[in-house]
Amino acid sequence: MRILLTGTSGQVGAALLPLLDRQGSVLAPKRDTLDLSRPETLARALDAARPELIVNPAAYTAVDRAEDERELAFRVNAEAPAVMAGWAAQHGVPMVHFSTDYVFDGSGTAPWREDSEPNPLSVYGASKLAGDRAIIAAAPVHLIVRTSWVYAARGINFLNTIIRLAKEREELRVVADQIGAPTSARVIAEAVAELVRTAGPDLGWGLRQRGNILNVACSDETSWHGFATAIVEGARARGMALKCERILPIRTKEFPTRAKRPANSRLSTRRIVETFGIAPLPWRDALARELADVP
Repeated sequence: MRILLTGTSGQVGAALLPLLDRQGSVLAPKRDTLDLSRPETLARALDAARPELIVNPAAYTAVDRAEDERELAFRVNAEAPAVMAGWAAQHGVPMVHFSTDYVFDGSGTAPWREDSEPNPLSVYGASKLAGDRAIIAAAPVHLIVRTSWVYAARGINFLNTIIRLAKEREELRVVADQIGAPTSARVIAEAVAELVRTAGPDLGWGLRQRGNILNVACSDETSWHGFATAIVEGARARGMALKCERILPIRTKEFPTRAKRPANSRLSTRRIVETFGIAPLPWRDALARELADVP
């Protein structure tokens, strides 16, 4: 099976690459070959690649900068997936795409289900929702994987930012009134690779049984403050020399950002557990795995 995997320089794409490579021949084009910021070029690139499965974790993820780069965010997150979905539908090729908790407004405290009504607060969230809807409208055999608070042992993300700051500062101030489940890219990749594997030879039929949207996130919940505290404690336990002595909880309004963040990023994982038998890893266990791999 020829698998086109985008975004292999990113967290989820990098985690998916070795797992999908066991299930077929992975095509991992660089940006000069498959440029999502130029949607008009994608159909020709797909014609040349001739994939039998498209897996698209690539995205514009600069949440705050998107407020000033709306056009670019929508090109990458909405127009490009629409073109890929149209090509997939025309050629009978299944497609796996990745979405985000930012499509919701963060109200309430209940975990967001796959069928919860979206209402994004930011340009980033709106662009990702537009991409989801474009894929559904194009109607290829598809799976939209919705996740939250993604990080990895490598790259620019919350985990490595906290470790860097903890080496530099005695005190950190971290938001404590946004709640979610930190989810490692490895957890997401393992779940998706398993779904693809168990779909069997008739991949299209297998994905069709999984419906349009599936939440994939670690179990349990915490705040960004709780996550930061666990990172510092875990890093110190592994022998990292850290300067940080205090991590103070603050409210969102004390840390203003260009884009609004959802206060409630909980995602219900009931469906992936009950329907597919995949039990999400607790976020603390996933963090321990990533800390062990931090350079």
